[in-house]
Amino acid sequence: MYGKFDGLDRLAQALIGLAALMALANGAFMLIDPFGWYDFVGTVKASGPPNAHFIRDIGIAFAISGLLLVYAALNPALRWGSAVVGNLFPTLHGVLHIYEVLVGICSPDIFWRDAPGVLGPAIAVWSAIGIQLARKRVSPVPLPKPLFVSVMQCMVGDAEPYYGDLSKAGGFAVEKFQHAMVLSGHYFHAPKDLIHMARLGSTRAEDCGPCVEIVRGIALADGMDAARLQNALVGKPESDSDALAYEFGAAIASGDAPVAAVLGDRIEALHDRKIRTELTLAAASGRLFPAIKRGLGYASACTIPRLAEHPL
Repeated sequence: MYGKFDGLDRLAQALIGLAALMALANGAFMLIDPFGWYDFVGTVKASGPPNAHFIRDIGIAFAISGLLLVYAALNPALRWGSAVVGNLFPTLHGVLHIYEVLVGICSPDIFWRDAPGVLGPAIAVWSAIGIQLARKRVSPVPLPKPLFVSVMQCMVGDAEPYYGDLSKAGGFAVEKFQHAMVLSGHYFHAPKDLIHMARLGSTRAEDCGPCVEIVRGIALADGMDAARLQNALVGKPESDSDALAYEFGAAIASGDAPVAAVLGDRIEALHDRKIRTELTLAAASGRLFPAIKRGLGYASACTIPRLAEHPL
């Protein structure tokens, strides 16, 4: 899920942002005053006489890296791929320094004097990415198609059997689907419990048992109470707000426009238009995955009895 930033998100932002500022500052210095940069960085003199053109070339690399990292720092969960790309040059730069000290080109004294500025930013960015990956708080968008498909098949198995079809569809279908997955996890203004209730109601209205279990699992991972979710699924929501969000999602999924409009107006009156919008997106995304399964002939993997016949 991609809600408001928490403390660890802010830490990841700070780590990437610090690396970005260092790269931009260094790049700007090298571009504007290459000989001044050469004199300022005392250890660089051991590598030979200055060359303004080469210094500016390297400054461009630092500047590009810094810009990519700035972009990533604004939202590490969604833009961690940009952080990876932006961190390639600092990382390889650090690897070069390590290689040179190992083979004797650079003295250990110079290496350790350079280490904070050379290795520090790269380590900071990889640490930030690691924080997000460890929490599974990352967008699937940057993942290459084979890796993404393999990961999803391992995670959901037969519950979502269409990943093989998507991988063969061509036209970057998998990458576009990854963006749809990001939208399905969006919330910012709305309380997360309302988001999960709207998505649960929408998915349940689609009569898709495996999809309901996936949505319930996502809600549990986001801190929702299992009994609370179960009560909503069996038609006994624990609060009026749970009932309102759940029924709103169900009305959207079932195509009941009059009921959806009435419930949406109630949500807007109780909260505001932005929250109604986010609940609408949550409910709409709940229809996507069951619809794909039905369209590709996997209806038997999706259909479950109505609640009145067989409560979950």
